[in-house]
Amino acid sequence: MVDLRTTYMGIELKSPLVVAASSISSMIDRIEMAEKAGAGALVIRSLFEEQIMIEALRMQDELSAGSESYAEALSYFPDIQHGEADEHLMWVEKSRKAVSMPLIASLNAVSPGAWVKYAQQLEGTGVDGLELNVYAVATDPRRTGAEIERELYEIVEAVKAQVSIPVAVKLSPFYTSAVNVASELDKRGVEGLVLFNRFLQPDIDPETESLASEMVLSSPAEMKVPLRFIALLYGRVHADLALTSGVHSGLGAAKALLAGAQVVQTASALIRHGIPYLSTMLRELESWMEEKGYTKLEDFRGKLSQKQAADPFAFERAQYVKLLRGQS
Repeated sequence: MVDLRTTYMGIELKSPLVVAASSISSMIDRIEMAEKAGAGALVIRSLFEEQIMIEALRMQDELSAGSESYAEALSYFPDIQHGEADEHLMWVEKSRKAVSMPLIASLNAVSPGAWVKYAQQLEGTGVDGLELNVYAVATDPRRTGAEIERELYEIVEAVKAQVSIPVAVKLSPFYTSAVNVASELDKRGVEGLVLFNRFLQPDIDPETESLASEMVLSSPAEMKVPLRFIALLYGRVHADLALTSGVHSGLGAAKALLAGAQVVQTASALIRHGIPYLSTMLRELESWMEEKGYTKLEDFRGKLSQKQAADPFAFERAQYVKLLRGQS
């Protein structure tokens, strides 16, 4: 009998499969279903500062409608303030009461002060941890990579100074040196590093000559980039490593663990196949472990990382020459 128990950011989990932030956490019955299917933890859909700002502006526009035409409209309504993150916070609290498995809040903010304010509010809901969803596209040609990275470090330092729950940072793969950024965050005491954030890219519809946006589920091929960087970081940082993007099977989870991942986050596979598919993934992982003679995750975690691999050079270099020679 294999033991799938593990820890993540100091939190005890019954399995290494974590439901990533997604629409799955938008309904209580889905969260309960994920727990029943064997999820080790669940990351609640992100609180986006932009969404709060948009809702506040929309409410302001609706309340001020007609005030230019009728003077009495200026004093007809009492002074009403937007509830900001209240609705999201109430949802997180409701989710916390519904299940016993660990829940991790997710936050994506814009202004430095908002990161801290909302992080504190999310901590107050009773969640077990916090994932900082650093999701932004650098578009200002005047800003250097060093400036962007420094801003990230300042945000993390500010949040870490104000909350007591463990903090993970969900990174983008597009830093000049993602390994260095991960190392710097590790020095600042983050308990987890989630590799990698998956940017939703707009497309162009040539028929309507307009932008088109759609939710495209990940594919197993997308796992290769985070897999490589997990393998490069294992043993070099103290923070727990979480692999996300492209995990669609128990064997995919095994790959992540062999590279050095502490946990594996998945969402697209569950959206495609249904939440109970999580139990199928766990059974597949268990069967693989039994076949290999492993009884617990620590028996093989990091076995194929750069630290342990017989050919660490394979992780350090994009081996185009070797690949091309093999095809000739």
